[in-house]
Amino acid sequence: MRYVLGRCATMIGTLVVVAALVFVIINLPPGDFLSNQINELRATGQASGVARAEFLMKQYALDRPLAEQFAIWIGVWPGPDGFSGLLQGDFGHSLELDRPVADVVGEGMAFTIGLNLAVVLFIYVTAIPLGAISAVKANTWIDYLAALIGYIGLATPNFLLALLLMYYGNEAVGLPIGGGMAPEYIGAPMSFEKFGSILLHMLAPVVVIGTAGMAAMSRRLRANLLDELGKPYVVTARAKGVSPAGTVIRYPLRMALNPFIADIGNLLPQLVSGSVLISVVMSLPTIGPTLLAALKSQDIFLSGFILLFVSALTLVGMLVSDLLLAVADPRIRLAK
Repeated sequence: MRYVLGRCATMIGTLVVVAALVFVIINLPPGDFLSNQINELRATGQASGVARAEFLMKQYALDRPLAEQFAIWIGVWPGPDGFSGLLQGDFGHSLELDRPVADVVGEGMAFTIGLNLAVVLFIYVTAIPLGAISAVKANTWIDYLAALIGYIGLATPNFLLALLLMYYGNEAVGLPIGGGMAPEYIGAPMSFEKFGSILLHMLAPVVVIGTAGMAAMSRRLRANLLDELGKPYVVTARAKGVSPAGTVIRYPLRMALNPFIADIGNLLPQLVSGSVLISVVMSLPTIGPTLLAALKSQDIFLSGFILLFVSALTLVGMLVSDLLLAVADPRIRLAK
């Protein structure tokens, strides 16, 4: 508990630094959404629109120095509405969509988190058995078949796999094409039928997004496990009469899994950022396309919050991976 609390304190400090970097980098390009809009309105002679845009700049403190804007966004400096920032639960206002950031992000956040967790589960559930069997049955037809599956998964572009699965999956078994749920459940309260529709619509995206990760992980696990199976302690276990399954699972597989447990911290944010193209192709209601649109339009509050959320996801993933490493590997213990 002492270790976890210390890590959480470190994560908070890291998030503050990341928030500052994100805010500065987003503001590096000249202008912002409202400034660009003001210039366009002035060029077309729309005085009323210019007045509204200038009012919004003062309302959201965009006319103040950058350091003061950041302090107001975080919530440690009073803005036009007093202390109202991230610390107070106010995520800001999307200037392009003219809606609170919480409302915009909330629509896709649940689906994004659920989809990413399902992809991670798919990768580990498929890659670990495939890699382990390939190592135990090295240089057999099983190993060659697993290698073929892995190479196809690595070589096939995700967007191409998405198009193929959308077409043939729908033709063969009636898989739904795109979207996060059936149209009749949009806006409806959660029910077993709606939850089942969401799971059905997640099936194709999970396979598309997770195939490359599954292929890469299975090949790496095979190499790591082959190295462990050749070590003296495995030979000794076999000589003492340990069962073949116990010889592989009890120690060598646990040791071979260490790099993959450590990768959890990097895997979660990679899935968020790497699924943008798939979300566009398959019309998925994730926050990836929202982030892309916010960055293109220089919507600083919306893009800043999403990037900060991805950073927080990275830190949480690294903490989880460190704790799981201590559980899986008896050689690893938390320092006092």
